[in-house]
Amino acid sequence: MAKYELKQKAIKLRLKGLSYNQIKSQIQVSKSSLSLWLKDYPLSEERLRALRDFSEIRIEKFRQTMLAKQEKRFTEAYNREKISHLPLSRKELFIAGLFLYWGEGMKGIKRSLGLYNTNPQIVKFGLFWYTKILGVPRKKIKVHLHLYSDMNIAEEINFWSNELNLPLSQIRRPYIKQTKKTSISYRGGFGHGTCGLLFSDVRLKIKILAAIKAVADYYESRI
Repeated sequence: MAKYELKQKAIKLRLKGLSYNQIKSQIQVSKSSLSLWLKDYPLSEERLRALRDFSEIRIEKFRQTMLAKQEKRFTEAYNREKISHLPLSRKELFIAGLFLYWGEGMKGIKRSLGLYNTNPQIVKFGLFWYTKILGVPRKKIKVHLHLYSDMNIAEEINFWSNELNLPLSQIRRPYIKQTKKTSISYRGGFGHGTCGLLFSDVRLKIKILAAIKAVADYYESRI
């Protein structure tokens, strides 16, 4: 197609309200040529707004499509891993809880067993580990909460009581931090404060700490 014909086609498309990119998708011409040919054919403010809105809608649709693909990949991976690994054996559950305690538990031998976290699922796994794997009686477990001054304290106590299916009588008076939850910048955490599960048993505490040290010593020499 001759350059004159390309220019005339570009002008016709411009008069229909197409953007430079939309015109370029229909005729093979550089953007610099379009700028020269169409300098006397500006789009109206209304049309520019419509193009911007269309662009935002297109970007949002793309974002939603990518998000759906990510969720699909995650769901597929979740199902594969679930089939591959679950259910865990009793020994595997003991080791899993051991590593959780290594990261989140109270380490002093003379202190109570204490496992703290902000994530309700992690705390509930800790409760499962205490009761089902270590044999700790549910009624002997005490719940210790670290909350923030701008929280509704009664609501948070009830939240943890319901999540853990433990009576309010097993929840100690919470420690109230003077800082505010709204001042915490850590994304995704501290929504209901920190929850600790405590139980006094020196022999069991020694068993857990000894097992952790045995694992640490064994693999430290294999670096």
